[in-house]
Amino acid sequence: MNTHSPALENLPADNQLSSTNQTTPPTQTSDFTYDADATGNFGTYGGSYLPDFLVAPIAEVAAAYEEARNDPAFLSQYRELLQTYVGRPTLLYQAENLTEYVRSQTKTGHGARIFLKREDLNHSGAHKINHCLGEALLAKRMGKRKLIAETGAGQHGVALATAAALLGLECEIHMGRIDVEKQHANVMRMKLLGAQVVIVDAGGKSLKEAVDSAFAKYAENYHEMFFAIGSVVGPHPYPTMVRDFQKIIGEEARQQHLKMENRLPDAIVACVGGGSNAMGLFNAFLADPVDIYGVEPAGKGLETKEHAATLTLGTDGVLHGMRTLVLQDGDEPAAVHSIASGLDYPGVGPQHAHLAAAGRVNYASVTDAETLTAFQDLCRLEGIIPALESAHAIAFGMKLAASLEKTQTIIVNLSGRGDKDVEYVGQVLGI
Repeated sequence: MNTHSPALENLPADNQLSSTNQTTPPTQTSDFTYDADATGNFGTYGGSYLPDFLVAPIAEVAAAYEEARNDPAFLSQYRELLQTYVGRPTLLYQAENLTEYVRSQTKTGHGARIFLKREDLNHSGAHKINHCLGEALLAKRMGKRKLIAETGAGQHGVALATAAALLGLECEIHMGRIDVEKQHANVMRMKLLGAQVVIVDAGGKSLKEAVDSAFAKYAENYHEMFFAIGSVVGPHPYPTMVRDFQKIIGEEARQQHLKMENRLPDAIVACVGGGSNAMGLFNAFLADPVDIYGVEPAGKGLETKEHAATLTLGTDGVLHGMRTLVLQDGDEPAAVHSIASGLDYPGVGPQHAHLAAAGRVNYASVTDAETLTAFQDLCRLEGIIPALESAHAIAFGMKLAASLEKTQTIIVNLSGRGDKDVEYVGQVLGI
């Protein structure tokens, strides 16, 4: 039996983190589920909130996915590509140097062993390829000739362009001007892979506007296009579909840890923007006695308006076809900020909102400064350059590990590699 890690409010003062929903994981009962119902509602969150002209196209996707998810041939083809093309299973790596560093920084010498789920080793460099291949296979099954999507950090765009090239489909990626400038390397990769990149200059010129732009184009061309949403967000069936394509992460991690340690981990950690890498890891552990932590961007501080800590400070609202928690400015989604483009989003996947309300997952946040420090720590100590998104989870994981005993273990999802971030981080650090 695992010994649950302490609630974050009980951490020593020098390890204190901003967080919400710090409760003991409840036991599921027969009348409670962490999953969605037939209409895509996770409790009071989720569903499908669409203008009339998008109802039929999205219903078509829902029907096609329901058929595909029950087709052994489709699932077999998908799993085969994960193994032969993506390179799964990814490693569960014991970060001994990082663990010893954390222990050296504590007053007691305590500190859990840290394991990293190495999604950065996937072909194309992140977890995004897991669901992009699934969505591309579904698009081809539906007879669509073109994939269209949004991207923030560019990893979803790169992964979708990769899948499109493999399966002989066209690809169009919408990306905010700010993110284009921060993620120039990924823009070049998308173009080399044959994708058309549409630069969005509206509003905040970031992920929300990219989503809006891509949806508008899709609405005009849905007969030939498939909208490949890049996270567990949007109208039903996308939150469920993307999670299902990502759940391989947690299935592997659970099996690997059991094989290596002959028991479950004490805690698991992942960063949360929209929340796809996190749901991919969390899903396999929801019924287990394991503490689960999602880490949001506190940006320049929760006391400022320059953050994207939706689960910490958001309120109920409707965004991009789903009911979820949203950072709002009056009746509009608020302008948000994160040093990591992929977390720069004013909403969150509805299953995360449901898990927060149920108290099953603890949601915390770390600042840009903490993220940059963790980014450098992992580079220096393990020879691994993480994505800035993943560095949020590393930062929190280090603090959590410091509060636990040496006999305990945690898994941190290293959702992507940081090649895309090196130039930007160099500018920020002046190196």
